[in-house]
Amino acid sequence: QVQLVESGGGLVQAGGSLRLSCAASGRTFSNNHMGWFRQAPGKEREFVAAISWAGGRTYYASSVTGRFTISRDNAKNTVYLQMKSLKPEDTAVYYCTLSTILPTDGKGRFGTPAMYDSWGQGTQVTVSS
Repeated sequence: QVQLVESGGGLVQAGGSLRLSCAASGRTFSNNHMGWFRQAPGKEREFVAAISWAGGRTYYASSVTGRFTISRDNAKNTVYLQMKSLKPEDTAVYYCTLSTILPTDGKGRFGTPAMYDSWGQGTQVTVSS
């Protein structure tokens, strides 16, 4: 019932910036989490960042802490991922996701993709060296 549509991906040089957007539709959000995973060729889909819809608490993978910022606009039902100081290893398809409960263990791990409820189709981010 929930549709997630990502946008903002593209090609950028190392050290550059991009901002991804994810627009959600189909329901009214409350006490949910939205976030981002990414998947590079030949690798598993990995957690990047998440935000609680009501309170705005943010969570980040250690690999992006200090470089990426997740935010949300409640009125627009949209989440953003501002990516700065991009590295070639950030190259991946970035997927927006939604989950009622964020499966974090409080120790820097955020579960597996199967634990999340809804997914967008992804947007490609390519960082050249």
